[in-house]
Amino acid sequence: MSAPTAARAVDAEQTGRRVEEVLDRLAASGDPDAAAAAEELVRSLMDFYGAGLARILHLLSSAPGEAPAGLLGDELVASLLVLHDLHPEDRDTRIARALDTVREHALDVVDFDEESGTLTLRAQEAGGCGCGSGASAREAARAALACFAPEVRAVDVQTAPAGPALLQIGTGPTPTRTR
Repeated sequence: MSAPTAARAVDAEQTGRRVEEVLDRLAASGDPDAAAAAEELVRSLMDFYGAGLARILHLLSSAPGEAPAGLLGDELVASLLVLHDLHPEDRDTRIARALDTVREHALDVVDFDEESGTLTLRAQEAGGCGCGSGASAREAARAALACFAPEVRAVDVQTAPAGPALLQIGTGPTPTRTR
């Protein structure tokens, strides 16, 4: 057996889109048997890899329901575990883990709408000037959440001032004395 080699980098979101595109092309080809066979192949592979991942988690767990933190923190492994409904962390924990990867944006969870899949976040503005980079924070959060919490289908970022407004307190008018 040869020495282990480093795994090739794979983007889970991009791979999912590519599989969907190939299945769509086959469906559009007009050959329903080929399209059905391709879908069956994808389902069979998903079942196979899902069972393998479940076995890996079972063998690696030091206690029931636990997996090594390195596995849960890896984007590729996390996305596979979520895809197969094997991830041991709940949605809120996975969202927090994803947002930890984009700490530079100082994002706090405000709400998650189960029906629409929209996650509302609050970003602290640097300096409270109203010119925060909400678009870059939204994109960074969306990219991180794609692997850890794919049930989040949209991200809304609200901005909040960095702190309380600064009040200037000066000396008051000097009282005039009347005699």
